[in-house]
Amino acid sequence: MKQINKITFLVFSIFILIIGLFLAISLGVTHIGISEIWNSIFNYSETLELMLIRDVRIPRVLSVLFTGGILGITGAMIQGVTRNPIAEPSLLGVSQGATLVVAIFYAVGITINTTNVMMASLIGAALSGIIVIGFLSKNTKKSSITKILLAGTAMSTFFISLTTIIGLLSNQSHFIAFWISGGFRNATWSDFILVASVGIIGLILATLLSKKINLLSLGDDVAISLGENPERIRLLTFLLMIPMCAAAVAVGKNIGFVGLIVPQIVRKIFGEDYTINIPFSFLLGAVLLVYSDIAARMFYNPYETPIGIFTALIGVPFFIAVVRKERG
Repeated sequence: MKQINKITFLVFSIFILIIGLFLAISLGVTHIGISEIWNSIFNYSETLELMLIRDVRIPRVLSVLFTGGILGITGAMIQGVTRNPIAEPSLLGVSQGATLVVAIFYAVGITINTTNVMMASLIGAALSGIIVIGFLSKNTKKSSITKILLAGTAMSTFFISLTTIIGLLSNQSHFIAFWISGGFRNATWSDFILVASVGIIGLILATLLSKKINLLSLGDDVAISLGENPERIRLLTFLLMIPMCAAAVAVGKNIGFVGLIVPQIVRKIFGEDYTINIPFSFLLGAVLLVYSDIAARMFYNPYETPIGIFTALIGVPFFIAVVRKERG
């Protein structure tokens, strides 16, 4: 029965994702038909419409897909190793740390391109990730949802406050506000290559690590009794998460709650097996972010609404419900 559920969920999710990809390419200020999408891929000529599809909409849609997948995976991994159902990169300050260093790059006048943005995001995610690792390593047995939430909220607020101050002092508030709220408005083929490379490698490595995450999700004592080192597993997980979070921030900016929502849904369907949860979190994260991006572009067409608003509209009630359940 479980196998049928997995296959059904897989087929249904892929079907919904394909529909979302088509809608994301076709909808916008300029409506694009199936024939134009086909010609842009298989019969390309340098007309304005086909250039719009091939050089703007397709790289954006594919960037959204892999960014959503990365956010889903990182959420699943961090919830597994912390045994905390509300743990998520943006709630623990990792995404905000990356955003802060990107803002510093903007402020000091460093050329903003895919490579530099990835470098800035990697530095920021590493710094904030180290802080989280230190906190968890000292409080693993005693840490509660409340403690981790408070620490993460404090870090997130501190980093975003610094980012805002930097934006005001450097007269870059407009650009930095765009980063804080999230979006794929300027996504290019270079962005897609970055996030797809990191996403595919991250998915493979996370899947290989998933059995150890399974042990850690059962508790440190269980992992130790089976010959595993919980601290080592936790460290490896965070070291894998850091470049993945950096790539997601570099391409999609600061997008919250995807890593909170997706693993919760997957666990409800398939249980606590992270060999299944991690790949399915990638798929469901992609679905969620593709449709959120469509909403962001169409809600106030022809103007674009920050995608973080739509993930927050879903994520905040979801977050409150999970916290209430855990307290109860």
